[in-house]
Amino acid sequence: MKLIVTGSIAFDYLMSFPGKFTEHILAEHIQRVSLSFLVDSMDKRRGGCAPNIAYTLALLGERPYLVATAGQDFKEYDEWLQKAGVDTSHVRHVPDKFTASFFCSTDVDNNQIASFYIGAMANASELSLRTIDSPGLVIIAPNDPGAMVQYAEECRTLAIPFVFDPGQQCARMSGDELRDGITGARMVICNDYEFELVRQKTGMGEDAVVDAGGSLLITRGEHGCSIYERPGSGVGDQGSGKHVRTDINAIPPHRIIDPTGVGDAFRGGLMKGMARGRSLKESAQIGTVAATWALEHLGGQSHAYTIKEFCDRYAEHFGALSL
Repeated sequence: MKLIVTGSIAFDYLMSFPGKFTEHILAEHIQRVSLSFLVDSMDKRRGGCAPNIAYTLALLGERPYLVATAGQDFKEYDEWLQKAGVDTSHVRHVPDKFTASFFCSTDVDNNQIASFYIGAMANASELSLRTIDSPGLVIIAPNDPGAMVQYAEECRTLAIPFVFDPGQQCARMSGDELRDGITGARMVICNDYEFELVRQKTGMGEDAVVDAGGSLLITRGEHGCSIYERPGSGVGDQGSGKHVRTDINAIPPHRIIDPTGVGDAFRGGLMKGMARGRSLKESAQIGTVAATWALEHLGGQSHAYTIKEFCDRYAEHFGALSL
């Protein structure tokens, strides 16, 4: 199956604040915020939702196709991705812009304050899935909102199964744009905070999202994740109203280094399972192991493992796995 990963390509500037953000936010002055945090470390890393997802898929033995836009500073990153096993032939280089950039500060409680410079990502709508021969499964990860809606429409028109992952763009996208992305998706995935934004903007709860597509997966950090899907799938273990809910526990990390890219690693593992025809429960468990590995390293692409190492770690928590 040809796996297509769309979304942002970015450089991550990751900074560490040795205190707690919450101790410096004054509720009585929330209408006028003026804060500056002195960080004690900074790392520049290769990032962006799409390459992070694609990197995990490559670690798991796939050769994903990256469909995204990058700037004039992408050459070295491009070469590195190709060596890692990612096909970048569908990445468009925008000569007069820089690659999108993510500036993120993390405190001692793993709270994050971030800004995102759009750069070449603004040109993402110039790409089309129609130019790709026989795509098998597409993920529409956070990107230029117009491009995300366009890709969802192309998937529906061309009958291509897709995962809609609005992520941090839930704050930017309108209710209509979110509904357009949800409609017809094989799966909608977001974290619990993002799903509340989806609920507020669209008026759609868990059942409505499943009705509009095929399934919903909500990640909950250290509390694992929940899958919602139609009855009769054979996956769920507890009923929740009209549809079936399955809860999957997180697994304990060996250490906690950086949460950046953890959700992307989860999505890469999830796609691997879906591409191999595994149940959504098993696919999410693969995603859980992939996410934990990322949590133990700085950035979304600094970790590595063999297929055997991955399967052994999976077996410690969920039983035997063959990839």
